[in-house]
This record gives sequence, C-alpha cells and structure tokens, in this order.
Amino acid sequence: MIEAHPAKFYLAKFFFLVFALMQWLAAALLLAQFGFTNKTFFISLIFITLGLVFFYIFLIVNDKVKRVAIGKNKIVIMDGDRNSRFSWPEVKSLKIIPFFNLYKLKLRGKRNPIYFFPARNIDPAFGLMAKDVSKMGNIVSRKKKALRIK
Repeated sequence: MIEAHPAKFYLAKFFFLVFALMQWLAAALLLAQFGFTNKTFFISLIFITLGLVFFYIFLIVNDKVKRVAIGKNKIVIMDGDRNSRFSWPEVKSLKIIPFFNLYKLKLRGKRNPIYFFPARNIDPAFGLMAKDVSKMGNIVSRKKKALRIK
C-alpha cells in the first residue's frame, strides 16, 4: 500500500485553521497593544473578518481531504480510527488536479468526491496536463486502463 506522507496531509488539512487563529491573535494583540481607538478597531475588524473567512474555508476543506492508501487490489481511506476499504471496480472516476497537487476520487454510491495527495509531487506539463510518475501513479494508471475509469 502506497500513501502520501502524513505531514503533507495534516499541513493541508489544518493550514486554514492555523491561519484563522493567527488572524484572530493578531487582532487581539493589536487591540491589547494600542488600545481601543477607531483606527485599531477597524484594523482589528479586518483581521477578525479574514480569520472568519479562513475558518469557513477550513470547515469546507476539512471534510473533503482524506488520507488514502492505494494498492494493486484496493483503496483504503483512513478517516481517524476507521479504515474504509474499496476495490478498484467501485471507483467511478480518478483525476489529477495539477495546480493543487491532488487526486480527486469519486466512488460509486458516494455523493461527494474525496481529495488526497499523491506519494510524490506531480509535475504539471505546460500547466494543463499532469502526470504522476511515482509508484502510486503507476498503479493508478494501470488500474484506470484495466477498468476504463475516467
């Protein structure tokens, strides 16, 4: 089974939460350091609003990014304590998103897609097409050809 490094997963999953907390901390420090004036209140309000926007993005991204391990016969989605196992015929589509260095996985019977990272970085060719040349990419391309997955 091949999977991306866990640090890459956790960095992507919690980046927006940490950035939102930093915005809120900056607003609180600004108010504490310079007092409550109209100018500091307005600037702090901007930081608080940015923190809310990043927190909202975190709530959206948090559910969609998963840790996935790919093998020759199955795909394992690791979601906390649970591991969901799927065979390759259950895959509806599997695509590379080159600019974000992600795979987009759709499974039969599941409504929402799952996003996961490849084992290595994907090099986009001319910004439009991308090819994963890692061991994970070889398994994915062979299975896609064998099962005719989109």
